[in-house]
Amino acid sequence: MGGGCYGTFYARQLERARARGVLSYERMLVVDRDPACQVTRDLPPRDDRGLVVQDWDEFFDSYLASAGTASLPRGVPASPAYIVPSPLMPHLMFNWLKRLAERSWPGRTVSQQPLTDPVGTPYDTLAPDGTRYVSWADWLCPTHCIEPATCPVIRAPRMWEMSETAKAVVGRLSKSQAVAGPALFVTRHLTDGVGAFAVSDAVAAAELLSGAGGSGRPTSLLVGTVSACHGALGLLGVGGE
Repeated sequence: MGGGCYGTFYARQLERARARGVLSYERMLVVDRDPACQVTRDLPPRDDRGLVVQDWDEFFDSYLASAGTASLPRGVPASPAYIVPSPLMPHLMFNWLKRLAERSWPGRTVSQQPLTDPVGTPYDTLAPDGTRYVSWADWLCPTHCIEPATCPVIRAPRMWEMSETAKAVVGRLSKSQAVAGPALFVTRHLTDGVGAFAVSDAVAAAELLSGAGGSGRPTSLLVGTVSACHGALGLLGVGGE
């Protein structure tokens, strides 16, 4: 996501890994609204790398709409696909699910509810839009850290996992309100300093949303884009019929 400095770095790393035979893929898409973004200037053209000149939200609405496997013949697996996020992008996956809910239930109120309860991590900040940005690190992490089992900063075992933290948040919130999830987009190290989450995470999140809102009763869904150490958490509210 993005053809600027981060996207150019990730594209170069993926192509180098592929050339060494440690990674294989059919095609890479770089999504940026600028047709003259940095990746077009710094990297030579390739048949297996395409530039999608589109707003990120518009891209996800069209691309993820066809990410399910319902149209595949029985027994034919879907090709795995991965999304490499930009570390500075907004909570795009929450926004995508919010738009999906609005299209699914046009007669119901769909809103982002502020996640006001502290998560309890060392870094724990509520943004103006209601998204909670959290991290188990209270130090400056190395650039492109792969989040190994032994933290390179404290030189000790990493005793935390943000996915489990998000599940604990749902457990606490569900004691006082109807909360489903969490719907998680989990970024893991793919290769050579490049992190990615699977498109199948989006399919699973859409199914969670459908199940949570299908009853017709007011409900909320905790949505998180997380790595092992860091995350963005948002509470998606769907009103009753």
